[in-house]
Amino acid sequence: MPRLTLRAKILPTGTEIDLDNAAKKIGASLKDGIVLSKYTKEPLAFGLYFINAEFSLDDKEGQMDSLENSVRSVEGIGEFEVLGVSRASVGAK
Repeated sequence: MPRLTLRAKILPTGTEIDLDNAAKKIGASLKDGIVLSKYTKEPLAFGLYFINAEFSLDDKEGQMDSLENSVRSVEGIGEFEVLGVSRASVGAK
C-alpha cells in the first residue's frame, strides 16, 4: 500500500507546555500504522513555539481522521493544521 508523508503544524494551548513531552505523547497515541517520523520546535510569536511534525501514514480511508483525533486527544495540544501531504518516495529495484 502506498505511504503518504504529511506535514502538520501543532500548536500548544500555552507557553508552559513542554513540546518535547507533547511530541512523545503524540507519537505514543498514534494508531492504524501512523508514525511520527520527525518533528522540530519552531517559533511562532512572543515566546510561543509550535511543533512542526512529519507523519508517515497509509494512503487509505480514515487515516487522516485517525491522525487528527489522536493528536487532538493529547493534553496540552490546542490546534492541528495540515501544511502539506505527498506520496512517500519508493526505492527503485
